[in-house]
Amino acid sequence: MAKSVQFSAHAKQMIAERGIDEEWVKAVIDAPEFVRPDQSDPQRICAFGRIEAFGNRWLRVVFLEVEDALRVITV
Repeated sequence: MAKSVQFSAHAKQMIAERGIDEEWVKAVIDAPEFVRPDQSDPQRICAFGRIEAFGNRWLRVVFLEVEDALRVITV
């Protein structure tokens, strides 16, 4: 079973403010162009992907694996 994606209140706020589609966030988590650990917390994962529908801009998704879910911290 695939892990569900959960969004923190901060991530939801950033998604709304920046006009980002939650499906884009999920797409970057599922198939990132590259990943690296977060500099401030190595347990957090930074996933990067370009979003064609958003002018081919890069989207950075910071998330954490928790039990049976992926928790998006910020975008």
